[in-house]
Amino acid sequence: MTAVVVFDLDGTLVDSIADIANAANRMLDEQGIAPLPHDTVRRFVGNGLPKLVERVMDHCGLNPERHSELSKITLNHYNAASCVQTTPYPGVPAALTQLRDIGCVLGVCTNKPEKPAQHVLEALNLSQYFDTVYGGDTLTIRKPDPAHLHASFAALPAVGPRIFVGDSEVDAETAERAAVPFLLFTEGYRKSPIAEMPHTFSYADSAELPNLVQQILRDTGPQA
Repeated sequence: MTAVVVFDLDGTLVDSIADIANAANRMLDEQGIAPLPHDTVRRFVGNGLPKLVERVMDHCGLNPERHSELSKITLNHYNAASCVQTTPYPGVPAALTQLRDIGCVLGVCTNKPEKPAQHVLEALNLSQYFDTVYGGDTLTIRKPDPAHLHASFAALPAVGPRIFVGDSEVDAETAERAAVPFLLFTEGYRKSPIAEMPHTFSYADSAELPNLVQQILRDTGPQA
């Protein structure tokens, strides 16, 4: 038996916080505001770029009426340098290769805008593994709305049970609302203790992923 496995991107497949923070800080610099530490920006990640910019603006006391303008500025900065320091987490390419080798169909469901998400995957030589990429602007809704994840699954061949892999509270809520097994990567951008996040299994090393997927398949049984 094989599975349809959909992944979050930032904090799950790739560590992108440096490039995201740099884009936000370039926007702030143009407003005459000192840069924020990367750990501060990390707390704002998870609900897409517009929400991140909203949180940065609120943190820095910027006029909320400028949100659309400053979101566009931040996105332009990010698009110009989205893969300067972004790297796959250790073991990710090997794990994706193993999953494909056992017949799994793979996709991405991220709140990052679709074009930047595809660019990151291509630049890091990861796009070869995925048959679909649904970004935060692909539809009119985004995670944690389960329709975003359901649409990502629906765009892929139905070869078996559906599994979602992510790192954040948003991902955990999305999987719970979509009623699919959730694999939680514990080394990403989560803010809550692992025990407080609903998940099927958790892992700290991407090398564990193929075995966890196979465990879910065994637990699901052939009737799925």
